[in-house]
Amino acid sequence: MEAYIYDAVRTPRGRGRPDGALHEITSVQLATQVLAAVRDRTGIDTADVDDVILGCVTPVGEQGADIARTAALNADYAQTTPGVQVNRFCASGLEAVNIAAAKVLSGEALFAIGGGVESMSRVPMASDGGAIAMDPAVAYKTYFAPQGIGADVIATKFGISRDDADAYAVESQKRAKMAWDEGRFARSIIPVKDVMGAVVLDHDEHMRPETTMQSLAALKPSFAALGEDMPGFDIVALLRYPELERVNHVHHAGNSSGIVDGAAAVLVGGKDIGDKYGLKPRARIRAMASIGSEPLIMLTGPEFVAGKLLARAGMAAADIDLWELNEAFASVVLRYMQAMDLDHSQINVNGGAIAMGHPLGATGAMVLGVALDELERSGKGTALINLCVGAGMGTGIIIERI
Repeated sequence: MEAYIYDAVRTPRGRGRPDGALHEITSVQLATQVLAAVRDRTGIDTADVDDVILGCVTPVGEQGADIARTAALNADYAQTTPGVQVNRFCASGLEAVNIAAAKVLSGEALFAIGGGVESMSRVPMASDGGAIAMDPAVAYKTYFAPQGIGADVIATKFGISRDDADAYAVESQKRAKMAWDEGRFARSIIPVKDVMGAVVLDHDEHMRPETTMQSLAALKPSFAALGEDMPGFDIVALLRYPELERVNHVHHAGNSSGIVDGAAAVLVGGKDIGDKYGLKPRARIRAMASIGSEPLIMLTGPEFVAGKLLARAGMAAADIDLWELNEAFASVVLRYMQAMDLDHSQINVNGGAIAMGHPLGATGAMVLGVALDELERSGKGTALINLCVGAGMGTGIIIERI
């Protein structure tokens, strides 16, 4: 049994603020529109969709109550199509695709849709709480610190300077603009519409292509106060990493991922069900994996899950043509490039979340779609896609273009 990707769609990413273009569009409507697009683009009977799995990192309020089932019903899917919401923090959208693929591989599903949604302008990040941050006993045991502190610890531990991080961010902006200018996202983007059918957003709104090293130099570090003001998280970090003299705070809004709204969906199925509809697979899934990593530094999981993926697929790093890693923070990608011995020309060739934003529950499915489109555009064969994850994890997938 094989699992194939037949389609991948995403909304543009809207600024995650009250003045963002998608603020008036609820998360249910965002998810509804990508699910409807998958159905309409492929012509499938949704009675053959055996599950809809959507990542959502803050599943409270209007994003609660199993948004996957709600959105499937709202998109007029067959009532026999169930839905489930999953949360693996920033990798939730990719975890949803991996679960969809596992259902196909096991024979449980003919078609399954994995994806995700997050309206960060309407449901603020961390508004669901959680013991790892809120329960002092748990936080003490796990050396809890916010993600930005972990990103700065990565920079300190692995010798990544403020200039390194800023230079990476400038290049992300340049690559994202080039990708949009050349129409590289055209196959996957669906414009978001309001209740009257008018288009409210058809491009990634968060991009700042005018960004320069000089403009970034004017920004103050975002996490210095959290780390240094008493009682600060730098103390916790130095207890966990006593070899460090201090934490070098290099990250700010310009070299960290943007807060945005958006949704994505990926259709996965076996060969027989694809043949029924005359659909040509776009890619074959070679391997899937998740892994746990040290929870204070938190964001080094990608290098370890990449090794796990390659071993499961019987591949070496040299067998991968294209690498995609979510740009949660600049140091995350720079450390990954060190660990995997990658040149910048091999990874995130169309920019990433620093330029375009990171709608938490949806990003994993979005970066998978970006890599799939790029394989087809470039004629390359294989891609390894992964994400760092809160609380110290990594989730990834290897796909092969057909």
